[in-house]
Amino acid sequence: MQKRYWAFLLLIGLLGSAQTRSVKLRVLGTVQDAGAPQLACKKKCCRNLSLVEKDRRKGSSLALQVSEGTQAYLFDASPDLSHQFATLMENGVEHIAGIFLTHAHMGHYAGLLQLGREAYNSTLVPVFAMPRMQAFLQKNAPWEQLIQLQNIDLKALVADQQVVLEEGVQVQPILVPHRDEYSETVAYWIQGPTKSALYLPDIDKWERWGTPIEEWIRRVDYAFLDATFFDGQEIPHRAMDEIPHPFVVESLQRFENLSTAERQKIYFIHLNHTNPLLQTHSDAYQKVKALGYHVAERGDVFSL
Repeated sequence: MQKRYWAFLLLIGLLGSAQTRSVKLRVLGTVQDAGAPQLACKKKCCRNLSLVEKDRRKGSSLALQVSEGTQAYLFDASPDLSHQFATLMENGVEHIAGIFLTHAHMGHYAGLLQLGREAYNSTLVPVFAMPRMQAFLQKNAPWEQLIQLQNIDLKALVADQQVVLEEGVQVQPILVPHRDEYSETVAYWIQGPTKSALYLPDIDKWERWGTPIEEWIRRVDYAFLDATFFDGQEIPHRAMDEIPHPFVVESLQRFENLSTAERQKIYFIHLNHTNPLLQTHSDAYQKVKALGYHVAERGDVFSL
């Protein structure tokens, strides 16, 4: 009887610890690789943006803060990393615990340059990457200098294998189809003690992925999904088949049979500077919200 009593107290203690531990996912940016205003853009979407609007429009990235600590794990190193880390510092973060890279397109790894000796001159920041992504960094300047000078420490990832950050907190890379000129592309399943999230900022088209996206929406509590372009008419001067993404209008059609609860898990992210979802007063934004979806905002915080 006494053994059962102590076992019961231990179980209560462990449950209490899991319940009180703070694991937060913070949105650092929501915009496509080139940010906004985008270079040389004279359109209304970029012209005369206020300082507040410019601050909202940083490259897509998330931060994982564990147990109110002074360190955070980043998902993608955007070109806006210095500004984004300043936001983390305002929330008690002093160090980068690690960076999980999705792929080798400029908006997702270019921020690594901020770790070099011309800037922060970091010491062995863990950078988690898939095999081709690792090889790209190892074989090409200026990235290989970050390795030589021990600014970063590459950590190998294996698709569908978890990386345990601490008890009850793990990250799992998931291969997705994308324009893989220099590296493979992954999404991340980020799991906390009580909830989980899917970070999927880039993919070609939903039907090109062997796993139905609906399965992941059901599995997680928050789904940050590629919404680069609202529709195919957004940038008429570009060949859209060269930069395939799920148009938001396609996603809305595909997800129309999802329950209200499942729609509310979805946060559209990685918005091109031309995407009307960046304008909260636009008809597109109002339609998406009326259907029960969310548009991710810089500064959003989610408990895991």
